[in-house]
Parts: sequence; C-alpha cells; structure tokens
Amino acid sequence: MTDGQDLRHNTITADVALAGGGLANGLIAWRLAQARPDLSILIVEAGETLGGNHTWSFHETDVTPGQHDWLEPFIVHRWDSQLVSFPKRRRRLETGYRSITSERFDDVLRGVPNIKVISGTPVDWLSADAIGLADERRIESALVIDGRGYAPSPHLQLGWQKFLGQHVRLEQPHGLDAPVIMDADIPQEGGYRFIYLLPFSDTEVLIEDTYYADDDALDTDALRQRIASYAQARNWQIAEVIREEDGILPITLGGDIEAYWADYLKAPPAGLRAALFHPVTGYSLPDAVRVADLIASRPSLASKDVGEALRTYAIETWRSQRFYRLLNRMLFWAARPTERYKVLQRFYGLPPGLIERFYAGQNTLADKIRLLAGKPPVPIHRALPCLAGRHPDGISPPIERA
Repeated sequence: MTDGQDLRHNTITADVALAGGGLANGLIAWRLAQARPDLSILIVEAGETLGGNHTWSFHETDVTPGQHDWLEPFIVHRWDSQLVSFPKRRRRLETGYRSITSERFDDVLRGVPNIKVISGTPVDWLSADAIGLADERRIESALVIDGRGYAPSPHLQLGWQKFLGQHVRLEQPHGLDAPVIMDADIPQEGGYRFIYLLPFSDTEVLIEDTYYADDDALDTDALRQRIASYAQARNWQIAEVIREEDGILPITLGGDIEAYWADYLKAPPAGLRAALFHPVTGYSLPDAVRVADLIASRPSLASKDVGEALRTYAIETWRSQRFYRLLNRMLFWAARPTERYKVLQRFYGLPPGLIERFYAGQNTLADKIRLLAGKPPVPIHRALPCLAGRHPDGISPPIERA
C-alpha cells in the first residue's frame, strides 16, 4: 500500500487515482475499497462535492440482487411500483424503483477510511500513471481512470435527452403513491417530452421536465416556466423550491466505438466518458455498477490491464446495443417531433418483463422481434430507411462500425 505526499516535490502517491468524482468513479472507489481495504484510493473532483448536484434513479431489476446489496448505503428513496401516462395509455408497473442523491453519495464515500478526496481542484492533465492538478500538484498511481463525464467526439452520432428538475415543497399533499416515470400526456414541444415525478414525501416531489431533441441547447428559463405550468395544471401550489438540477444526456444513434476508444490511449475512461450509458435513456448507473464489479475483480490494477478490460467490456456492450441505436433512429428520424411520444406509448403496452429487460439493456432476441412486430408507430416509408441504417431524408447514415 502506498499513501503519501512528497512535500519537496509536491507529489502525492496512491494505489488508485480517479480523475472525476461522479457516479462511475465513485462506485469504482466504493467497490475497490470493499474488495481491497489495503489499497489507498484517491478521487480528484473539480467541484466541491462528489457527485455534483444530481439524483440518480434506477429500476430494481437494472442490477442483480448482489449489486443491489452493495448499492444499499447510497439509496435514499425506495418505491414498490411506478406509473406512466400517455394520451392513450395509463399503466402501473409493479417494478421497484430506487433513487440515490448526490448528497448521500458524497457522505458515504467520504466516510470510507481508505478513500481520500481532493475536491475543488480541476485536473490539468493525466496519463496512465499520473494526474496533474491545476494547482500544480502531481498524483502518481499505478492505476489512473478518467471519469470526468462525456467529452464530444467525432466518432459518435448523437441525439440528446435534456432536463431540468425542481425538488419542491407543496402547500398541500400531491396525492402520488409512486414515481411517475413518464407523464407524456402534455404538450409535445420540440421533440418527445414528458414530466418525471419522484414523490419524496406527502408534500415534497421532484418535478422534472424532460425532452428528447436533436440539439444540446438547454433553455432553463423555459423549462422552469413549463414546470410551473404543469404544477398549476395539477392544482399544486409550490410553497418552496428546495433544490434544482439540470442535465444533458447523450443518446446514441450510431458511431465507431473502436475509433472512439482509440482517443483514450493515455488513461482508461469510465462512465459517460467511456460511452457507457444506456443508448435510449442516457442513464449510466447499470453500466457504472457492472464496471465497478469488473474492476474490483481484476487480479491486476495496472492502468494497462484495467484499460484493456474496460475497452473489451465497452466494445462488447456497444455491439450488443446495436438494436437500441436502431430504435433511437426510429425515434429521432422516423417520427415527427410532435408524434415521437407514440413510440413510447406503444412500448409501454408490452409485457412487464420485456420492459424491465429494456431498461437493464438486456433484451432477448424474442423481445426484439416483439418490439418490431405489428404496425410501427411511425410512418412506414420513414421507418424502412432507419431499419437499413439510412436517414429517411437522405442525410448521411450513422457510422455503425464496431
């Protein structure tokens, strides 16, 4: 075990150094600390707190029971079912739903003896065995992982899921007994749009306005107004906005994963930076959990060995998700923006097991056939080019090299 600082040379040493204190790196640190309490683990985060300002949610079936057990200390909210609402469909799904807050995330990780945190300090550069900080300190480690979030790349073709959420306290109880994963029975503006609701108590609820769009611009003022209008339509009087969060998540339409990974030869990436997220939802927690388990089980924690394992996992995952990228092209290219909700409205009429496997990114061949069976919820003349990997308007098709 190494854990020290050479004050003469302003150098810090650690067995594992993680650039970025978001979800992926935080879970890697947690699993390594459990599996190898002899290791010194260092997380470097540009912000003041680990995890930033986020709420991460997942279906209970997104992870295995064993993974759920080790995630348990991070979980703040638990529900036994979830709801969806569309113009022509209402449904309750008896699938458990869980949420992690960045506040709990930060508290848990800072309480682990062999995890050290340097916060409020950006990374200036990194390599396979060192990290240079903006304050000119240097960190040396046999394993360096870059988990600083998604970085733009010419090798991925993307759409975007954008959102702004407000954790509010209402004057009166909201009446919800479960999360509303999608309320798409609202005006469709600029693309597929829905409201996401997490009831934290009888009077506290997270109201999140979410929409899928072709660009990554986020108009936060417009989303605040839309949240206020939604609350008013439900006769909810907002007494206080406790907290606000926003985000822009990448949604993959196509790409060249080999070329993408070739850009990360210096230090292995993780999380969104490794293109490890659900292609349709943009959520990264299931992959972050699997990657944390993968790294914790490695016999060697050298950057080269871990990097090769992560690269193999990422490329195999990408190949297995080709079908989901096809669905995204149907959603973004084949459906008219104001009618994209019909794709999801149809989806939520399918069997619960298929829906659970979809969110876990583990659909079977039979599931995929079922998803494409019957009359498509988009114009057929626009759906067929998408199936063949071409844009229906003649725009260059996505790169699908693997």
